[in-house]
Amino acid sequence: MDFKEHIIEKLTELTGLQTADVAKAVETPPDEKLGDLAFPCFPLARVLRKAPPLIAKELAAQLSSDELICRVDAVGGYLNFFYNRAAFIENTVKAARSAGEDWGRSDIGKGRTVLVEYSSPNIAKPFHIGHLFSTAVGNSLAKIYKFLGYNVLSLNHLGDWGTQFGKLISAYKRWGDRELIEKDPINELLKIYVRFHEEAETQPELEDEAREYFKKLEDGDGETTALWKYFKDLSLVEFKRVYDMLGVEFDSYNGEAFYSDKMDEVVELLRAKGLLVESDGAQVVDLSDLNIPPCIILKSDGATIYATRDIAAALYRHRTYNFDKNIYVVGLPQALHFRQIFEVMKRAGWEWSKGCEYVGFGLVKLPGKAMSTRHGDVVFLEDVLNESIEKTKEIIINNGSSVDDIDDVSKKIGIGAILYTFLKNSREKDIVFSWDTMLDFDGDSAPYCMYGYARGRSILRKAGDIDYSNADLSLAVSDDAYTLVKLLNGFGGAVTDAAERNEPFYVNRYVTNLVKAFNKFYNTNPIMKSGVDEETKKARLAIVDAVCTVIKSALALLGISVVESM
Repeated sequence: MDFKEHIIEKLTELTGLQTADVAKAVETPPDEKLGDLAFPCFPLARVLRKAPPLIAKELAAQLSSDELICRVDAVGGYLNFFYNRAAFIENTVKAARSAGEDWGRSDIGKGRTVLVEYSSPNIAKPFHIGHLFSTAVGNSLAKIYKFLGYNVLSLNHLGDWGTQFGKLISAYKRWGDRELIEKDPINELLKIYVRFHEEAETQPELEDEAREYFKKLEDGDGETTALWKYFKDLSLVEFKRVYDMLGVEFDSYNGEAFYSDKMDEVVELLRAKGLLVESDGAQVVDLSDLNIPPCIILKSDGATIYATRDIAAALYRHRTYNFDKNIYVVGLPQALHFRQIFEVMKRAGWEWSKGCEYVGFGLVKLPGKAMSTRHGDVVFLEDVLNESIEKTKEIIINNGSSVDDIDDVSKKIGIGAILYTFLKNSREKDIVFSWDTMLDFDGDSAPYCMYGYARGRSILRKAGDIDYSNADLSLAVSDDAYTLVKLLNGFGGAVTDAAERNEPFYVNRYVTNLVKAFNKFYNTNPIMKSGVDEETKKARLAIVDAVCTVIKSALALLGISVVESM
């Protein structure tokens, strides 16, 4: 039984308003003391020709006998509803336990396809800490949409095309050592790439050589194509090792190169629509009416650029997947680029392009560290993940904790701590990397949430064979129990909010608040302590069981795995 829906239904019957209008008007009071739900009667004043306080008083009298409502207060022009706490706890906990890991899940996305493009590192370059922002947000969004019943495809739009590969081929032919590269691919490729830029500062002719090599690559030259594929294959092996650590999987690794033979059609389609104009020899779509720079489709030398490739990719995805949403999880500096290409597609008359959504995110700030691949000063993500795991292991050992598999526990907590940090705030907010905050077992962190789950599981293990399947949940009524169960009831809403705003932090904030309320609950409502009667114990165990399941589900939507003990 959904108590909110029940009240909306009753108000609809009594007021004659449309259900949608009532649902839009009801709100959650800022303080629990004011009730669980409030309804403003002001919109009824004109219809009923009565003052709102009088309307509220009359409606309160008509609703006071409802078995799901403890009381209804008329305060000014508002109706304040107080749920029957025993009934609410019983309904919610039983429903949550019956649903299990499907609690909060919905089928609102049934029959609809969502594409999520994220991560998208450049091949032959380090998978650095900055890439984790896109990877964490995108992976979480993919999980959230799946949880809501959408058909979801995760796309890794690899940076595997462009003049930088001409530079890398030039560098490899001059200084590459195949044996060294195969032992440590990314580091060695990075070294020669950095060396190319250093040498080019005094030998600018190297830039011309690089352009010639990329032209050969575009023309399908056998030797340069073989080298490009060699770099790509080596890179994917390295990338997949990091993805495996993160538990991230993709349905497609089609990068920029995949669309290189699909761009001529885009140029012709835009030309046929009369959208292309010449600007300094280049072919562009003029967007001056929006006060933004033109979108370059063909450079003055006739070459395409990444805007052309992105448009080609969107067209291909529409034809292949017939998507409802095509989400791009890309850093905020690319906001203008996406505004330009979305506008070009709109002007081309492609109605489906309305489903293309840009999901931007902030920067990762590492004190004293820059992340310019060109200069080689870069922080490898794999190194950061391994360091987090090792630091976590040290904390566990120093705390004297006893766990069955310290390596597995350290890995889950260490990686979870980093993912949580990247998802704890609005994605547009910059992240300041701090080990102390990240691995704080008492603060807003993954270790804190994971400990809450492990503590709950420990209580359930201690309960042993106690059967709480048919517990009398009216025995569990207390302020802290009620607050906790209300949060439990809000899981589905948090997931829906996260999807509607493409903001995983709604789920992150939800699970953190749930764990905080859970901690308070088991501190004020003893469960396995002596003196607690058996029936009360069963009722509280049922709540613990339901909460543990939801903590696990919520963390899973963030890409974080739980541990059974800490």
